[in-house]
This record gives sequence, structure tokens and C-alpha cells, in this order.
Amino acid sequence: MDNCLFCRIVNREIPSRIVYEDDLVLGFYDIQPKSPVHVLLIPKEHIGSFNELTRDHDRLMAHLTAHIPIVAEKLGIKNSGYRVVVNCGRDSGQEVAHLHYHILGGRPMENNFG
Repeated sequence: MDNCLFCRIVNREIPSRIVYEDDLVLGFYDIQPKSPVHVLLIPKEHIGSFNELTRDHDRLMAHLTAHIPIVAEKLGIKNSGYRVVVNCGRDSGQEVAHLHYHILGGRPMENNFG
């Protein structure tokens, strides 16, 4: 998508602090962090949200999910613990219409999900 913020980051049209990259996914620091460590892990392919996933995305989603602990280790939060959040749609708080995982850590998290 031409106007998608995250696609523009993938295409290097907008600078970001990249922490992980391979052929399928990109991880970069959130510009409005909610914890001392707050990284977004996204597929390079534009997928608006979970609602757009199909069986054709199985391999990509397995790859994306399997790389969460790899990124957490790289960030130094794998052993202390981290939270993974995915928002889907406006009411959930999804601000960018490109599927992304928030990887949050660096402090104890509260268990309030509502």
C-alpha cells in the first residue's frame, strides 16, 4: 500500500530504528513506547489486520510468530519476560492498518486487559 506508514518504513521511505530484519519480517522501535522496551514486529507484506489473513498466510504467520522470542532475546528481555500484543480494528486501539505485534518489556507488567 502506497500510503501505509509501515509499508513506507519497510521501503525505507521513513527512517526507523530497526532491531531485526529478514526477507519476511521487520522489527523496529515504536515511536510512542508504552514500556522501556517497545518494538513492533511486522510482516513486510501488507496485511491490514488479522481479519485479512487467509490460509495463504500460514507460512508467513508461523515465521512472524516464531521470531518474537528471537527479537526478545536480541532486546535482552527474553529471560525477564515480555508481553506480546496484537490489536485488530479501531475499537481495539489499532492505529496503523498493517498487522503488527507489539513486543513490550523492560519492566513488570500489570495484568489489566480491559
